[in-house]
Amino acid sequence: MNEKQLGDPTAIEIPVEAETAAAEAAEEEQPWLRLDRRMLLVHPVNEVVKLLPVLLVSVVLGSQSGNHWWGLGVVTLLVVFGLLRYFTTTYRIGPVHVQLRTGVFQKKLLSVPRSRIRSVDVEAGVMHRLLGLSIVRIGTGQRAGIGHDSNKFELNALSTALVPDLRAALLAGAQQARRLETPGTPVENIAEPVDTEIGHWEPSWVRYAPFSFTGIAIIAAIIGISFQYGIGTAVAKSSAVSDSFDSLESLGIALLVVIALVVLLVLSSALACVQYLIAFGNMKLTDNGRILHVSHGLLKTRQTTLDRARLRGTTLKEPLLLRLARGARLDAIMTGVSAEKKESSLLLPQGPRREAERVMATVIGDSRQASAPLIPHGPAARRRRYTRALFLATVAFLVCVACTASGLDVPIYAWFGVAVLAIAGAALAYDRYNGLGHAVLPGWLITRSGSLDRQRHSLESEGVIGWTVRETFFQRRAGVATVIAATPAGTGSYEVIDLPAENAWALIEAVTPGGGDVWAGRR
Repeated sequence: MNEKQLGDPTAIEIPVEAETAAAEAAEEEQPWLRLDRRMLLVHPVNEVVKLLPVLLVSVVLGSQSGNHWWGLGVVTLLVVFGLLRYFTTTYRIGPVHVQLRTGVFQKKLLSVPRSRIRSVDVEAGVMHRLLGLSIVRIGTGQRAGIGHDSNKFELNALSTALVPDLRAALLAGAQQARRLETPGTPVENIAEPVDTEIGHWEPSWVRYAPFSFTGIAIIAAIIGISFQYGIGTAVAKSSAVSDSFDSLESLGIALLVVIALVVLLVLSSALACVQYLIAFGNMKLTDNGRILHVSHGLLKTRQTTLDRARLRGTTLKEPLLLRLARGARLDAIMTGVSAEKKESSLLLPQGPRREAERVMATVIGDSRQASAPLIPHGPAARRRRYTRALFLATVAFLVCVACTASGLDVPIYAWFGVAVLAIAGAALAYDRYNGLGHAVLPGWLITRSGSLDRQRHSLESEGVIGWTVRETFFQRRAGVATVIAATPAGTGSYEVIDLPAENAWALIEAVTPGGGDVWAGRR
């Protein structure tokens, strides 16, 4: 594919309302374009990688049956399927719609009105970058449930040189098309505003990478895969491993455990740092007043567009380990973007908390968000945290006391375990209560909760579409309630946990005036 095939995307104008019907008719006459021919080198390799386990099984079956053509046959089928994707994938970008035709065995036509385009994300893996290609994904702001990945609008792959102009044209054209939906609104050519950098990644931030469970998760995945295919079992039964274990066994079990933990810590930290550098290296966050652009990645690059019209707030994530290092991660709360898709709403990765708070204030446009004091939820909320955190220690203590009263000998390490549970539970309850609170600023609801996975949400009041006040049996006895703000953005709901019940309706009234009266009447 070349520039002549694609044409000048910036020259594609959205017609005025009176010309829409004629534009749609003319759009049907536009030719369908194919993706870049270089994708013929990408898709076959991707298909082989995705189905690598199946390929390994076929090789094993072929070796056991004496027929070594199994593996070659599977690879041939995968390569043919990848090649067919090129010949069965076409697209066109018209003044009213962008359309995509796909399907090797089942044909599918996906048509997206340009007025519904909310984001244009760009991604490029290692092979794509080597070949000068990119993946363009068009988002409409609709939540995609499980099993709806096949409905995403993805152009894989386009020439990287053509992507910037295409993305700018699609985003500007979408805004111009939306203006047509308001009668009487004048239509004019919209130039893309100038981007201003508001945040960027620093190499020193890699020190925050070990304060996560990423490295441990990578090690667990490697061990699981190795044992699944018999590699781990063969290594464990090898003479080298058994000899090493016999030589270390003389050091004692306790020392072996300490050595294993140290090795695990060092290895997981190293893997976490490598993964962090690859994923977030060269990250930059820019803002042009209408669109937030986020780009990051060393090997696999990703560029995400966040429409400010869909921005409903931010989430400051402070897991326990990262919080101890005075770090945080910042995500955007976006309409139509699920919080489960972390890379789609990322503003800043793990980094200094102060920098995350600065970027949060810049994105929201309110410097009070980070420094606003939170209102504590009172003694009842504190008692609930200590009661639940000390429950296990209490049960263990009663069991030990009952055994002692029955004349059974309780070993000293059992009492030591009870003490450890009690101290850990008390520390957890203390931290959970200190992390619990909320605040109401003009136009904003701020809520924070959690200890091991603490999160501070700043939610715009205009994004709240409904309220729920939940009181469980134990909450009613304690005189507290959980206020839930429903929103089509982010997780879909944000909770103010264990608020004194008598303050629940006042909170709703403060965030959305008039909402408290309506809901209080339904109580």
